[in-house]
Amino acid sequence: MSSLKEQLTTRVKDYDHWASRRRYGDKGPNNRRLWVLACMDERLPVDEALGIHVDTPAGGGDAHCFRNAGGIVTDDAVRSAMLTCNFFGTKEIVIVQHTQCGMLSANAADLEAALRQRGVDIDGLALDPTLPEQTLAKGAFAKWIGMMDDVDQTCMRTVDAFRHHPLIPRDVEVSGWIWEVETRRLRAPTLDGSRTGRADVTCAQFGVKGKQPPRWS
Repeated sequence: MSSLKEQLTTRVKDYDHWASRRRYGDKGPNNRRLWVLACMDERLPVDEALGIHVDTPAGGGDAHCFRNAGGIVTDDAVRSAMLTCNFFGTKEIVIVQHTQCGMLSANAADLEAALRQRGVDIDGLALDPTLPEQTLAKGAFAKWIGMMDDVDQTCMRTVDAFRHHPLIPRDVEVSGWIWEVETRRLRAPTLDGSRTGRADVTCAQFGVKGKQPPRWS
């Protein structure tokens, strides 16, 4: 049995490496070599859903975690995934979306129209004022918003997008999961309506009329 001094010495050494791990590139990965993409919704507890420690306790260290509206593939999500997988030692991507998502609650064309009514110049918009080269083709704004028709279908397509993206190494494992807000349970995405009936997973359940702009087709 090691002495307390030896245990403390090891603990201090391990913590020093944890605190400075970004200095070591792919030799200093997070605890699980994991990148999580999750919706920004406050009702989606990443740690509880996945059984890991990302946010609790603060700085748990198990994964890099990226949140956006819907937990969908976007240019900045790809940017973050590219960095962690190619340069920080990450070997797995987990995508977590959820029922009752706000991205099911409206038609993106209606959201675009509302912005136009407020005087926003959608067609001459600088998405990132620090990167003027990044632009949208005319008519693409509603698709860019990324509203969903069905969260299960969107999760599957998000997984597929990362799996086949040229910036993500082929040996990175990618999976997708749905957190049911109503039941506080995690499940795999499915197209089987008998397994999704206990939760709101489609925009029709929110009273949305018409199909979303065809981002996910």
